[in-house]
Amino acid sequence: MPAYDPEQDPSHLALRFRDPEPKIHPSATTKGCRFGDYAEIGPRVTLREVEVGAYSYFEPGGHATYATVGRFCSIAPNVRINALAHPMDRVTTHKIAYRPNEYFRWRPVDQVFQDERRARRVSVGHDVWIGQNAVIMPGVTIGDGAVIGANAVVTRDVEPYAIVAGVPAKVLRKRFAEKTVARLRALRWWDWPAETLFEAVPDMAELPVEVFLDKWEALQPSSEDARPSTSAK
Repeated sequence: MPAYDPEQDPSHLALRFRDPEPKIHPSATTKGCRFGDYAEIGPRVTLREVEVGAYSYFEPGGHATYATVGRFCSIAPNVRINALAHPMDRVTTHKIAYRPNEYFRWRPVDQVFQDERRARRVSVGHDVWIGQNAVIMPGVTIGDGAVIGANAVVTRDVEPYAIVAGVPAKVLRKRFAEKTVARLRALRWWDWPAETLFEAVPDMAELPVEVFLDKWEALQPSSEDARPSTSAK
């Protein structure tokens, strides 16, 4: 297929972008959620009070509760974000102690326990890749550009652009040198409007990171142009 050349046929400019409406699979369950442009929620995903940023996607079988997921995140199948906590200081850890309404009438949900769960929200930055079957525990913050290995159990915060794996997850290395990480975070390419992203995609695929930064730092959009749309997080 020939390369796209808008100068040869500018009438096609309006066709560059697909429908940005979030795609929610019919088998997914969502409650109290917000989705940015181009977000995708796959089959059998369950989300409760989760914000999903633009271009981020959940592969089949994922589960997230009380979480904020940034833009351009790739979440593999069967990932669990903010895994359910049980009260270990009570007579029983069973949900009968905090969700008795599932068994009895006139016994409401324990609102104190639910509020405690909400307070331990998980925060996932931008451009994060979470591998298959990974578990993110309550209250964890994952920095921009981080990579979480498959089957990892993340019990503590993850620094930007760190690669972690294991049970519990430990840092293996950083994706890039600290100077490069700082430049990427300052560039904030994930906030660029679709028009700029369209132009940058070939460079993202072909240029070494340092060369990409050199080029696009010089071409960085104005603060007005770089502002994300109101429907994206």
